[in-house]
Order: sequence, then structure tokens, then C-alpha cells
Amino acid sequence: MKQITVLFAIFIFVVFESKGQKPNIIYLMTDDQNISSVGCYGNNEVETPNMDKIGEAGMIFTKHYNTTAICMASRATVMTGMYEYKTGTNFSHGIMKPEVWKKSYSVLLREAGYFTAFAGKFGFEVDGLGLCEKEFKIWGGGPGQTYYETRKNSSMAKYAKDFPHSTLSYGAFGQDVIREAVKKDKPFCLSISFKAPHRPVSPDPKFDHIYEGKSFTKPANFGREAGEHMSEQSKQGRQYKRFHEWKYSTDYDGVMAKYYQLIYAVDVAVGMIMDELEEQGIADNTIIIFTSDNGYICGAHGYASKVLPMEESSRAPLMIYDPRSKSAGKKIRCAALTGNIDFAPTILDLAGVQIPKNMDGASLVPLLENPKHDIHEQLAFINVWGSAPIQSLTCITKDLKYTYWWYGNSEMEPCEELYNLASDPMEMKNLANDEKYVEQLKVMRAKYDMELLKWKQQAVPYNNYQKYAKIFNRTIPWQQKQFTEK
Repeated sequence: MKQITVLFAIFIFVVFESKGQKPNIIYLMTDDQNISSVGCYGNNEVETPNMDKIGEAGMIFTKHYNTTAICMASRATVMTGMYEYKTGTNFSHGIMKPEVWKKSYSVLLREAGYFTAFAGKFGFEVDGLGLCEKEFKIWGGGPGQTYYETRKNSSMAKYAKDFPHSTLSYGAFGQDVIREAVKKDKPFCLSISFKAPHRPVSPDPKFDHIYEGKSFTKPANFGREAGEHMSEQSKQGRQYKRFHEWKYSTDYDGVMAKYYQLIYAVDVAVGMIMDELEEQGIADNTIIIFTSDNGYICGAHGYASKVLPMEESSRAPLMIYDPRSKSAGKKIRCAALTGNIDFAPTILDLAGVQIPKNMDGASLVPLLENPKHDIHEQLAFINVWGSAPIQSLTCITKDLKYTYWWYGNSEMEPCEELYNLASDPMEMKNLANDEKYVEQLKVMRAKYDMELLKWKQQAVPYNNYQKYAKIFNRTIPWQQKQFTEK
């Protein structure tokens, strides 16, 4: 009898496995968080135990880039797996078309039977659908930048009494979604876009004590002297002014304490969600992806904010924990080149849903199985927002970064930047005019031209994207480029 019972149990296990239980997927994204703000990326001056737990139990990606380092465009790319010039979505350009939204990961997962939920800063609108709140089973999102005061976010107001600051309210939202999905016995995809640590600087006072009175080590590339070699074009935008305006130059410790405090609250909210997975007994079948919509400069080279192609703003943390993968529990770091164009195809792949051919990204799943694998030879980094001089196109490989600054006038000429990220990760020396890098410059120019050709061939015919095929062309003199920002 005992032998029969054991055989029956084995039979049930095999049948269960053959059915292929769909995993739950949690996508967590902060706003303006750089890699230096997470403990598992090497900063021992910050406290991020839950973020670290995701990375140490799963995989930490060390070469992850956001292909556009600004909220609206980055979020559109995350949802659709496409470069900005194919989503057609960004501030001063326009909103998303419904035919683009139809191939977003959230729509495709819902159609595949997933219980979908979203909370936080949605970041963009879809023509005729607004924020798409009706397309999720549970909605906790909001328009624009949303608010740190929970009561001001109408979809989250019910959490205001217990969690007056919005960051922890998203942790509570996540717990509720998990409980509801378990009750309905449905695989779920939970997407949360925290407002933190985006300005205004309004951290939860509950955590004032965490960094009170602490000082922080400045990076080796901190300050204006470390940015003298950078293009004049990049110094024409507000990112240059904000080094002083936001007091990185005069109160670095105070500014960073508030920044890290905002992130600490996110870590607490992440812990709330992870605890609920354990409580419901589904942690072993739930994948957690943690990242940010872009990085943040925080005084590097004498700049602040984001948008520019420098490492601090274009890179972002990315940790993925898939308890079913070979990487689980092994504290693995992956140096493969990855981008935010990869999130949509990755999420669809994890769910067993076919990846649309229109997506530019690639699934990260092969990297979870083999971190030495490569999925990209190069990526584009795009900025077509803000003042004309700072708009540019960049091509990135694992070791090199090339930017063509197209803008010229009576005071500045178009120029190039080339950095060897392998030997100079702080971008302290521009090699574009270095005789030793003539061949590498030729290679990167060719790769840049490849990215621009894709832009020319694939950019949407609306929202003013086609013109950049000429503006970013290295072979056309700036005097022949008629430029209007709108």
C-alpha cells in the first residue's frame, strides 16, 4: 500500500509538471534610481536588504541600459519592447497609438489568461484609451507624475489612512493583488511603478532616522573638473545647471541622504510584497524583476538629473529572481549587454506567450540559464527631448560608447565622444581624438550608422520622429539641418 501511495504521488508530480504551471511575474520599477544606490552593486553606505536579496538569490545585471533615460519614453519602451522612435511616445512628441499598445506585454498577458494589475506612475497615455486603466483587472495607477501623498492618488486613496506616503501604499497594493490572484487561482502579472526617488524630495518621515547625520563617499568622477572633457552641447541643458541648483556642489551629504531615504522606503515596500508571496505559498513560482526607468547623475562630471548618455543616467539597476532557473540562489552577476527594450519580450517568454516580431528587444531568459551568453552586440541610446544641443544618438557595446553631438552654431561645432568603458567606466577620457583609437572610432561610427539606418527605416511617420534621420546623420553639415524642437 505504501509503495502504491508513493507511485501515485510521483504520478501526480509528473502530470503536474507536464501541464506546465504558468509562473507569476512581478515587475517592480523605481523612477530615477542609479546603480550606486543599491547595496548589491557595491555601495556599503546604503541599506537595501530586500533589493539585495533579489539580486543575491537571482541574477544581478551589470551592463543594463535604458535606451531613453526619461520617464515617458522609457515606460513606453518597457511596455512594448521597442525603441522610442517606434513607440512614437515621449514628452513634446506625442502619445502612443492604440495599435502600438495592443502589442504591449500587459495586453498580451491578459489575452493569455493572466490576472493583470498595475499601480503607480503609468507614465504615458494611449490615444482613445487614456491611461488604459480598464485594461487591467486591478488598477492603482495615476496620471502624470502622481503624488507622494497617497490621498491625492485617487486609485490608491483607500490606503491613505495606514500608508499616508505613497511608497508603502504600493507595497500594500501588491499584497492585495497577490491575495486576490491566489483566491481566483490565476497566474498573475503585477507591475508597480514607484514614484520614488523622483523629485520633489519628499521622503517618508517614518524613515528619517535611517540616514540622519550620515556622510557619503563621492564618486571619483564627481564635480565640474571631472567634466571638462565633455561636449559643450551637453552643458547647454538643465542637467548642467542643476549641479549647483540642486546643491550637489554645496550639500552632497544632505541631498544624497534624502535620495537614499526615498529608496529605502521602496525597499521596505518590496519586502512587504516578498513576505506576502511566502505567506501565500507561491514564492517558488513567482519571478521578480526589479529595475528603474533610468539612472540618475547625482553630481558626476558636474551634472545632475538624467537624459544625457553618460553612464550614471543611462544605466540602471536590474536584478531578476526566477526560483525555477539554474541561476537561483547562486549570487550570479551577468555582464551581458541588456536594455529596457528587453523587458517585454522577457516577460512574454517567461509566461510562454509568443513574442511579436515588431519588438526590438530580446528575451533575458537565456541569460538566466547561462550568464555568459550574449543577446546584443550593440544598443542605441536616444535623447530627442529637451533643448536642441543636448539631443543626440549614442551607440553602446559592452566595452565602447560612441556619441555624435550633431548640434552646431557660431559658438560650437558638432563633435564626437568615444569612451572605453572596459578600462574607463567613469568616462574620464574622451578617446575620439586619440590616435591609438582610430580603428575603434571607425568601428563605432559604423555601428552608429547602423542604428541611424534602422531609425530611418523603422521610425513612425508621426510625432516628429522622421526628421532625426537627417539631424543625427554624421555626414551632413549642421548648417544644412533645419531644426525645430516641435
